[in-house]
Amino acid sequence: MKIATWNVNSVRKRTGNLVAWLQNAKPDVVVLQEIKAQEAQFPRLEIEAAGYKVEIVGQKGFNGVALLSLHPVEITARALPDAEADEPARYIQGRIATPKGPLTVGGIYLPNGNPIATDKFTYKIAWMGRLIRQAKALLQAEEMFVLGGDYNVCPTDLDVYDPKAFANDALCQPQSRAALRTLLNLGLTDAVRAFHQDAPCYTYWDYQAGAWAKDWGLRIDHLLLSPQAADRLAAVGIDKPERGRPDPSDHVPVWCELDLAA
Repeated sequence: MKIATWNVNSVRKRTGNLVAWLQNAKPDVVVLQEIKAQEAQFPRLEIEAAGYKVEIVGQKGFNGVALLSLHPVEITARALPDAEADEPARYIQGRIATPKGPLTVGGIYLPNGNPIATDKFTYKIAWMGRLIRQAKALLQAEEMFVLGGDYNVCPTDLDVYDPKAFANDALCQPQSRAALRTLLNLGLTDAVRAFHQDAPCYTYWDYQAGAWAKDWGLRIDHLLLSPQAADRLAAVGIDKPERGRPDPSDHVPVWCELDLAA
């Protein structure tokens, strides 16, 4: 089973790119971030025509997450616990039956947190604390799960093209990295690093300053696996060519394959 994450940076602008990628890559489950659309604006017909069931947590003009699946899916959460009534649309979670038992997939659009000397950074760290509590609750079930999404955290200096330039950025702050380490130290596996320990493996290139052409990238999109899912991890990939297509997102898809054969 192939599970992917992609920050599409406006699904209405990238519908063609998204559908073409779905048809070519054929992921079983995809979590999308920054869809910037409400239910009525989401290109449901195009996605369903590609064979996918669609569930979204939308928001007008900002944020927004979606879960696409080739398989029947039960949506088990549309926000993290302790959500406020007007909380931005940043989390979706679904449960899928597989030959090896249930698989839960969570889709995450973690707050950016910049500038760091504002409440935005405080909110980011608090949101990460809630995500950690959600992961702890999922671990208690001792089942397979994948938490995929745009985490807006570069785990180490290897994950940013110029660590000095990002020293004051929320993506690279010690508190951000410590919170992500806390999440991993619960027993989760960073799928990309399980296969590629020493390569940058960027997933994001800014639209500015020729970042794509210069390979000035960041690794901020992650797939974190429970022990039960990590035991079945068979492959990972980053679909870097998507960044070079016309009118691309500034992020590219990241995927992993789990061996769930009967």
